[in-house]
Amino acid sequence: MNHLTTESKTDYHAWIYNQMDLLRQRKWIDIDVDTLIEELDSMAKRDKHELVNHLIILIAHLLKWQFQLTQLAQRWHTFQGSSWRRSIKEQRKQILRQLKMSPSLKAYLDEAVAEAYPEAVDLACDETGLPVSIFPDVCLYTIEELLDDSFYPQPNS
Repeated sequence: MNHLTTESKTDYHAWIYNQMDLLRQRKWIDIDVDTLIEELDSMAKRDKHELVNHLIILIAHLLKWQFQLTQLAQRWHTFQGSSWRRSIKEQRKQILRQLKMSPSLKAYLDEAVAEAYPEAVDLACDETGLPVSIFPDVCLYTIEELLDDSFYPQPNS
């Protein structure tokens, strides 16, 4: 293991700046190529993972809105789902910000929704106590609906 690879493990921040300096100076021979490739791959995976995490929370709250809002509103006449609405708005904002910063992630959205949906159902079940059988097997919300600030699914009666 060379000095640069060791540095990447002991002081990651310093290693990054060292690699940036080497790139700026075009000192190709000194660049820790293998670790740099691993780190770039890890960054790409982190971006996808972050997108999926935002989608999990967004979809879970939309499911709660659709499948539990009416029940809770009947039980507590003042219940309007405002905390769900805030969470939905925040997740949409985070997703749109991420897509603006990394537009190529748009091509991954369908896959990300498919990956997020089962975990969103699990989260909605945990938070509502509703059985998993109540929820559709696949996400019925389109990408456009998921990202549309005015979209809220029609609550089930």
